Amino acid sequence: MEYDAAKVEEIIAGYNGEKEMLISILQDVQAEFNYLPREALETVSAELDIPVGQVFGVATFFKAFSLKPRGKHIISVCTGTACHVRGAAGIEHKINRDLGITPGETTKDKQFTLETVRCVGCCSLAPVVVVGEETYGNVTQDELAKLLEQYRTESQ
Repeated sequence: MEYDAAKVEEIIAGYNGEKEMLISILQDVQAEFNYLPREALETVSAELDIPVGQVFGVATFFKAFSLKPRGKHIISVCTGTACHVRGAAGIEHKINRDLGITPGETTKDKQFTLETVRCVGCCSLAPVVVVGEETYGNVTQDELAKLLEQYRTESQ
């Protein structure tokens, strides 16, 4: 989605322009654009009368925020102990090969972004992959290929 200053201003207005709501505002901006565009951070800074450096500081402090455009589907591979022992590295390598991206990268078509996370709290289902809001447990490399194809098909 292309940057829209009016949309950012609308999000800020929804919080009555309260400085204390900065994190919530940034969460909503990211939900709208799937990342935090530089222009959006500058708009938030101006509208809330917070130094732009402080806004960037918050945006870069929390791992949940991204300053880089991300794909439509965020793939998170759990690399916690249980997942690691049960094959998370193979799952990650399969994604590397099939999509041509490594953690932190986005496919050229902007469909997928790969992330690794330390734990998603589903250790009994290891290895675990989260795509968007959906959690998939006991994932095999074959199942992963089918899963990625399903999300590719849904996007077209």
